[in-house]
Amino acid sequence: MTASRLAAGVLFASLTACAVGPNFQRPLAPAAAGYGSATVQGQTSSAEVHGGDAQRFVTGLDIPSQWWTLFQSPKLNHLVEQALKGNPNVGAAQAALRQAHELYSAQWTSYFPTIQGNFSGTRSKNAIGTIANPTNLPQANPYYNLYTAQLSVSYLPDVFGATRRQVELSRAQVESNRFQLEATYLTLSSNVVVAAVQEASLRGQIAATERLLELQHQLTDKVQRQRALGTANDLDVLAQQSLEAQTAQTLPPLQKQLGQTRDAMTALLGRLPSDEPPETFRLDELTLPSELPVSLPSKLIEQRPDVRQAEENMHVASAAVGVSIANLLPQFSINADVGSNALALKNLFSPYTGFWDVGASLTETLFDAGALLHKKRAADAALDQAADQYRAAVILACQNVADSLRALQADADALKASAEADRAAKASFDLAQRQRTLGTISLVAVLNAEQTYSQAELSLVQAQANRYADTAGLFQSLGGGWWNRTQEPHYEQFSSPGK
Repeated sequence: MTASRLAAGVLFASLTACAVGPNFQRPLAPAAAGYGSATVQGQTSSAEVHGGDAQRFVTGLDIPSQWWTLFQSPKLNHLVEQALKGNPNVGAAQAALRQAHELYSAQWTSYFPTIQGNFSGTRSKNAIGTIANPTNLPQANPYYNLYTAQLSVSYLPDVFGATRRQVELSRAQVESNRFQLEATYLTLSSNVVVAAVQEASLRGQIAATERLLELQHQLTDKVQRQRALGTANDLDVLAQQSLEAQTAQTLPPLQKQLGQTRDAMTALLGRLPSDEPPETFRLDELTLPSELPVSLPSKLIEQRPDVRQAEENMHVASAAVGVSIANLLPQFSINADVGSNALALKNLFSPYTGFWDVGASLTETLFDAGALLHKKRAADAALDQAADQYRAAVILACQNVADSLRALQADADALKASAEADRAAKASFDLAQRQRTLGTISLVAVLNAEQTYSQAELSLVQAQANRYADTAGLFQSLGGGWWNRTQEPHYEQFSSPGK
């Protein structure tokens, strides 16, 4: 009766006691109303070229889960979907989430007792000449059988909340892995969009360079004819040929970058270089989103997967402190056994063969040279580390948004200036060619105008691409709209040989 009362008392205490250690509280949201001098109002400037439309900033505008569709490119939509299905980093993050969930489920079972069944049968020989018969029965034959069937029950009452803190820790790890998966989706989709923009930019620069080479080749032929007529000299021919060669020299690096960008795109899709996608991209096939969201810092920390992951990591560290404190306190256990012993298998469950026992124990570490205390202090330090890492994640998130807002404003102004410079350079070059035909200016002046126009063409393409890339960067810095997704992307693995 004493043992059963003790067991009941320990069980009651475990159900009514509070868990030791800190109760996790979500950090307060930043009180900042904006992003400092990067906070924008209204809209950007515009330019009369493709991709030069003004972009309007809308505070609090929600972000669609498939934000890349705002660029209105079916080819881009298809590639992002393929990347989310085929990239191995997605599969790894999904597997990590499944693992964390199974470990949480396993930890949750600690709330329940463990029941084990056991059956054993032994045959023994008794040394009857020196030791009494263990069966207490008259027996001339020293051989006998013993059969035992038994159920064992063990339970660790959660008196100080160690089990609850462990379950809380495991659950926080599940959430941390979930946000890691969201961060993987966001990073991957953003990388695909940026790679597509980079490809379009390089194709535009290559096309502009090839147009200039064709034009310069025509000018070289023209100067050579002028030399044959005596209106130009060898120096003029060599200067034009040198300029044409300099322009041709810039083409291979652009082609190399294009090839490497295509390889990077293929890798993002989870494919080998030999399985390059057929889709190609040009800037005039992409539409620049006209309305851009701007989330306040207090809302941003709810949207950024990396910030939410840092928060859950802090939750993990907080629960670990509770576990370390509980380990310093006495540990309770309840054990019970019930079963039957018989010399014959047929008598195993007959009357008078049963046995049982029940008991409870309390264990306290009296000396461990301070090991548990140091582990508790280490848990405190880990919590401080996680708190600072969370703060760093919040600062980085706000910095990313501020940088994106500054970039979009500057990109719009740069594109406007580049468009004006390109028009002026083109007009200057055309005028220089006409004046050269009339003989009113030197060939050097034409070459200078030609070189200025060449640089303006390339700068215009780069300025157009920057607006698209930085627009994608803004969506990424704001979290990408994962909270509006209703279905998880499905990951497709490589099929193994023989399967």
